[in-house]
Amino acid sequence: MKKETTNKVLTENRRARHDYFILDTYEAGIALVGTEVKSLRAGRVSLKDSFVTIKGGEAYLQGVHISPYENGNRFNHDPDRDRKLLLHKKEILKLNMSVMKDGLTLIPLQLYLKKGRVKVLLALARGKKLYDKRSDAAKHDADRQIERVLKSYR
Repeated sequence: MKKETTNKVLTENRRARHDYFILDTYEAGIALVGTEVKSLRAGRVSLKDSFVTIKGGEAYLQGVHISPYENGNRFNHDPDRDRKLLLHKKEILKLNMSVMKDGLTLIPLQLYLKKGRVKVLLALARGKKLYDKRSDAAKHDADRQIERVLKSYR
């Protein structure tokens, strides 16, 4: 019997779906040191204002804040360091071409545990303009109104 693997979401970047059109998603591993995993499991992480850069043929996650582990010792990690993402070289080249050619952005959508390993869900995204955000908000409000009316008739 095949066992189903459930992914435990550690944190989500909710602002990303508001500020960007999500075109494609990728799963990547992340290279962590010391007590970072313990801090992640405790939920002491923030993806706010984080992004991915590609330099030297390697992808790095920047702007992620993982708080130091409270029960750690003097060898705790730097909370704001750049963290290397574990992707295949072909994926990195493809992402780099999309970012350079099409003017897209790489942003993390969520951090989660998969089979005991920390993974990052990356999104290839295009930024929204103010009028796009307004139209999305209006559409969302209209959908909620329709749901309320339909719910009252049931």
